[in-house]
Amino acid sequence: MLGLGVICSPALAEKKAKPQTLYHSLAQAAPELNPLALKSALSAMQCAVANGASQARHLAVIDYSQPSTARRLWIFDLRQKKLVLRDLVAHGQKSGENFATQFSNRLGSYQSSLGLFRTQESYQGTHGYSLRMDGLEPGFNDLARDRAIVIHAADYVNPLWSARQGRIGRSQGCPAVRPQVARQVIDKLKGGQFMFSWYPDPGWLKRSAYLNCQPQQVASILATSGG
Repeated sequence: MLGLGVICSPALAEKKAKPQTLYHSLAQAAPELNPLALKSALSAMQCAVANGASQARHLAVIDYSQPSTARRLWIFDLRQKKLVLRDLVAHGQKSGENFATQFSNRLGSYQSSLGLFRTQESYQGTHGYSLRMDGLEPGFNDLARDRAIVIHAADYVNPLWSARQGRIGRSQGCPAVRPQVARQVIDKLKGGQFMFSWYPDPGWLKRSAYLNCQPQQVASILATSGG
């Protein structure tokens, strides 16, 4: 009976219901987003928040299992539980052609990285208005700042390229976006929001501290990175 009382506790039931409610709201708002990518993004984010990361207003999800010609970047407002933007996003030159299939955390790899990121400061750089971010997953994306992996505008993120080359242009590993939406993307995401890059990579799925929520490891990572 005691066990049943714990299981049926209203407070516990409410706590369990919240992530599911958020998932269903976002899934309804973005029906073309791979459900596994969305579930993974929310699980990783919630693991981070539960272990020391501050809450965010926005979550960006990149589904690299979709081709570059698809609008595979989604930005959600977590408070209003709605989709605020869906658009194109580039992958690294050495990650693949139309489909990204290879990912790296190495300097000079020119490949995209997977996992959970925390966005940081906006700045004016070589590509104009841009956004820095820190990778939160050691071995998978934690060299993002050293690699200058940032969100920036790029003329090659253009659907017209697909007619000529079968894909949009590629970056040096940055999630570059169309110039027409770059400011909106950066303004929504700057200042401590979450970004999650997904692909069914077996090694990452098995070893990600966030997808497999390892509280002590995640808390240690966040304490070092500043959360």
